[in-house]
Amino acid sequence: MRGCVGYAPGVYDLFHVGHLNILRRARERCDYLIAGVVSDEMAERAKGRTPVVPTSERLEIIQHIVFVDEAIIETVPRKLDTWREHPFDVIFKGDDWRGTAKGDRLEQDFAAVGVTVCYLPYTIHTSSTLLREALHHAAS
Repeated sequence: MRGCVGYAPGVYDLFHVGHLNILRRARERCDYLIAGVVSDEMAERAKGRTPVVPTSERLEIIQHIVFVDEAIIETVPRKLDTWREHPFDVIFKGDDWRGTAKGDRLEQDFAAVGVTVCYLPYTIHTSSTLLREALHHAAS
């Protein structure tokens, strides 16, 4: 028995310390951590843009993070569908999701199956969006 299983989904594009902190904090709150790396297709569907780093490379990075026990590629749009394939007890999201329509929907979906939604502090100083913008300006 693995004890409490956690799930930390993310695109994890342009991997930075904010990503590392989310995974560290998630692992502190469970016995076994699964990190879901959102596929290029799902990221484009959700965010309207393809990640800079391809899925296979992002997966390889996440697989080598000491806090992660297992890394999977997330290929379905609903987190509940991922849960059906890889059961977990708690899902971790950045606290920027709290109180949003997406966060409320996530809480409602998972309450129905007994999964806890745990919000972790969102890193405002470093983000993939900020890094992407800096790269764009540097290339201009």
